[in-house]
Amino acid sequence: MNTVIRKIGNSEGVILPKELLKSLNLKAGDSVVVFKEGDELRMRRVEDSADEFERKMKIARERMRKYEVTYRALAK
Repeated sequence: MNTVIRKIGNSEGVILPKELLKSLNLKAGDSVVVFKEGDELRMRRVEDSADEFERKMKIARERMRKYEVTYRALAK
């Protein structure tokens, strides 16, 4: 499949065909990561489930409690 890099506002982007998005179960708003591998660009879906989000929030809350005094001092 060939596509063209297009001007989108102040950025540039690639429009992906609807059939490709459907076959990969992707839709507008889904997160992907783009990375360079050799001389190729690769794109992968970002899997961030609700469980993963909750795990990260638990860690953040623990750190906030542990370092509360330090954070308050830094916020001044």
